[in-house]
Amino acid sequence: MPNPQGSAPKQRLAYIDWMRGLACVVMFQTHCYDSWLGGAARDSSFFRWSRLGGTLPAPLFLFLAGISCALLTGRMRQKGSTPGAIARTTIVRGAEILGLAFLFRLQEFVLGQPWAPWTDLLRVDVLNVIGISLMLMGAANWLVRGRAANVALAAVLAAAIAMATPPLWTTWRPRFLPWWLESYVNGVHTFGVPQPWLFPIFPWTALAFAGLAVGFILFANWPSQNPGMAAALCGAAGVALFYLSRWLDARPVQLYAVYDYWHTSPNFFLARVGILLVILWAVYAWCRWGLGQIGFSPLIQLGQASLLVYWVHIEFVYGRFSILPKQSETIPMASVGLLIIFTAMVGLAMLRTRFKGGGGDLLARLRRELVARLS
Repeated sequence: MPNPQGSAPKQRLAYIDWMRGLACVVMFQTHCYDSWLGGAARDSSFFRWSRLGGTLPAPLFLFLAGISCALLTGRMRQKGSTPGAIARTTIVRGAEILGLAFLFRLQEFVLGQPWAPWTDLLRVDVLNVIGISLMLMGAANWLVRGRAANVALAAVLAAAIAMATPPLWTTWRPRFLPWWLESYVNGVHTFGVPQPWLFPIFPWTALAFAGLAVGFILFANWPSQNPGMAAALCGAAGVALFYLSRWLDARPVQLYAVYDYWHTSPNFFLARVGILLVILWAVYAWCRWGLGQIGFSPLIQLGQASLLVYWVHIEFVYGRFSILPKQSETIPMASVGLLIIFTAMVGLAMLRTRFKGGGGDLLARLRRELVARLS
């Protein structure tokens, strides 16, 4: 990438890591309070606000996966990599994450015995959809080669996925598919109807493609001359999209036989993308002009090891090795547990960073070897 300001790429990477770390922190608080709070605390407004915050991490992770994919594609193109090599690298990374998702489900199934049902092995979780999204984005970037074409295709695919979601959850459900395969379309799992707490391709991959479009805009040549202006434009576009979604939702004419704003509506997708763009601008401003990069940043550290801390913290919050009794704690005690989890995960992320390049970088080396063999 051209770097007329000298440190611009470092700032861009820092704010992307900080934003991913923010997603980790919000995820921690959601999981900890959901797992540990009990009694009257579960009926409190504090718990309701905690659950509202829990709607942010998955969209953030998927949106950032798209931005990171655009950054990787741009860098490889600048180094002269062929479109096929770029696609293979992205697709292999996606397949690796999908494989890790199955491994994670296997771990949870084994540790959850004798209560966990075998069907949990096939549950579509956030890692599954991130892996599939990366593979789909790799294929999309292979189809078109210019940045403008990449932006246009990513935006069209994001819109198409969002608009196809309502019927695929209701009137056009692919009932002919086995439940475990239909679950990748609409999150039906074994419950007979789509479940909003799962992560099917529709609508979740739309957020990744939205991030891909934004990433190609952010890291194109003209914004790199003034990344602050590009981030500010993202924030302004986010506000506009949010209000556009509210205006569209208020229209008396609806396109769908079944309209569910909070789970499947394309209008809700627009609102989500708007919020993500505003967060992106705010995080950029915090890292560029605020305190985001002064001294040691635990959020940047978490962002650099987000997959690892996601994997590990689940077992100490929801799993057999939960550090506190489940659904029995007060808000102060659960908050102490959250502080312990946060501190431990920052420490784990630091260890991962320290040993990266040794055993901690084994997966990356295996991925490079696989890509080389496929070339």
